[in-house]
Amino acid sequence: MTIQQDTETEPRATEFAAFLVQHFGGRAHEEISEEMHQLLGAVNEHGKKGTLTIKVTVEPPKGHIDGAPVVISIDSTLNAPKASAPQSLYFVDGQGNATRTDPRQTAAFDIRDVQTTTEIKDI
Repeated sequence: MTIQQDTETEPRATEFAAFLVQHFGGRAHEEISEEMHQLLGAVNEHGKKGTLTIKVTVEPPKGHIDGAPVVISIDSTLNAPKASAPQSLYFVDGQGNATRTDPRQTAAFDIRDVQTTTEIKDI
């Protein structure tokens, strides 16, 4: 009695990490690792969330020839948080422009230096 073994196995997926490490001579992995490091630093510094998006594009061969090589590219987009710009208060004047002076206030007094004397007079 012989047992027939199934010689065909289902295809196994290659680990993505292994693919990323070898892509473009390892430079893609190095660049993405550096961007991840920057993202972690920015999130830690600013206390806000950020994202690192990795996009893998696979293009079929010209003419869709069976067995011809495919073109694979990897692109990453870093969206790290930044410090918020400080805010200031402004008024809107009659022409619709921002101004630091309240347009509802009357004009300021004409302030001048007054001469003072150190002489004391008896009354």
